[in-house]
Amino acid sequence: MRISQLVFTLSFSLILAACSSQPIVISSNGEVTQVGKASYYANKYHGRTTASGETFSQSAATAAHLDFAFGTKVKVTNLANNKSVIVRINDRGPYVRGRVIDLSLGMFKKIADPKVGIIDVSVSVLKD
Repeated sequence: MRISQLVFTLSFSLILAACSSQPIVISSNGEVTQVGKASYYANKYHGRTTASGETFSQSAATAAHLDFAFGTKVKVTNLANNKSVIVRINDRGPYVRGRVIDLSLGMFKKIADPKVGIIDVSVSVLKD
């Protein structure tokens, strides 16, 4: 019994470490930012329920983030072309190391060509 608990704990810890993302930085003036990679939802998630209980839409100005509270509005800026969108966090993810945010396809298209798939971004929390 103890060995199985130890194996479970170690396995769970490794999974969490693999899902860790880039650090969230809080500047001296209180700005909260994170730099990392962004991707977009696959079409199979359109119409499904998000972690917040909302129905996901590929055209909505929404995104998934592992740490920011549901309802948080963030500005996502493509570092390659400086294009940005404002989205609201309503889901959890991405669960891929190095990725910091998953955007709806509609929002991704506004800042990058979906054929690229993954882009480098800066994510900044907007104050109310």
